[in-house]
Amino acid sequence: MSLPIHRRVEEMGPVDARQFDAEIRTRAEPVVIRGAVRDWPAVAAGRESDEALVDYLKRMDQGKRAEVLVGPPEIDGHFFYDAAMSGCNFQKRYGSLSGLLDKILSLRSEERPIALYAGAAGVDEHLAGWAGQNRLPFELPDATPRIWIGNRTRVATHFDETSNVAVVVSGQRRFTLFPPEQLDNLYVGPLHFTIAGPPVSMVDLENPDFERYPKFADALPHGLIADLEPGDALFIPPIWWHSVKALGRFNILVNYWWGERHAVSPLAALTHAILAVRDLPPAQRAAWRKWFEHYVFDEAAPHAGDHLPEAARGVVGPPSDEKIKAFSDYLAGTLSAP
Repeated sequence: MSLPIHRRVEEMGPVDARQFDAEIRTRAEPVVIRGAVRDWPAVAAGRESDEALVDYLKRMDQGKRAEVLVGPPEIDGHFFYDAAMSGCNFQKRYGSLSGLLDKILSLRSEERPIALYAGAAGVDEHLAGWAGQNRLPFELPDATPRIWIGNRTRVATHFDETSNVAVVVSGQRRFTLFPPEQLDNLYVGPLHFTIAGPPVSMVDLENPDFERYPKFADALPHGLIADLEPGDALFIPPIWWHSVKALGRFNILVNYWWGERHAVSPLAALTHAILAVRDLPPAQRAAWRKWFEHYVFDEAAPHAGDHLPEAARGVVGPPSDEKIKAFSDYLAGTLSAP
């Protein structure tokens, strides 16, 4: 089924460091950067052939084992929960990237192969020399490049807490994106039991069940599509929902997550707030809502402690490594207290 999403992500041509900093880095919406890494040696090898790219990567492979998701042909590459939601419809195994690459090449002629996917493998750990040979045209100093290798696969709609630049090295990728405010219409799965990190939408974009998830129809007018070819990149702001479909029989993507240096997971804070606040009596919830507005969500919240001496501001003052460590320990103590 083809979703009625007709809006495309805004596109730009290749950008240099100045353009990225001025026009993209702090954007609140995604943008496709066409030809961002078209000169990468890895992209050039992929243009030659799948085999040439595999040879290029195998020469770098340090042999370290990576986590590989393996799904039966019946899932059609869609990594998700099992029918009972007591587990997942795939297994996790471990092997070298070289072994995975060879296996994917061997499956290309099969009409319904098993689904294979290695995700978020740090290139510094697995591929010696990659980072020096394949550099972004702009700086992301606190980002670690991570490689994603697979055949035809679909990653469920999810979000990242930090900014993301995803670069297609080989194959084609289709991203379907929804803005953060569509949360109510995307039917979020379990927060504690996730497929591979962040929570996912329960809606299958290939076959949406509008009877079970009727509000998803309201999300569709807000959806965006981005189709990426080798050498293209996609900037995704934090908290933007996105699904990723690998369209080729052999696909490689490299991504870069980066965020605020002193960031503490807002999702973890949300989970704590659900446990601590959500089920209180209405009057208490209303009282605590005022506290959250005052210290967290109000435009003046960063200055809520300005009336205190700087040394006495504690958690309401500006963040620092020492403060995050101290208050993380404090929170851990409150959670473990009887």
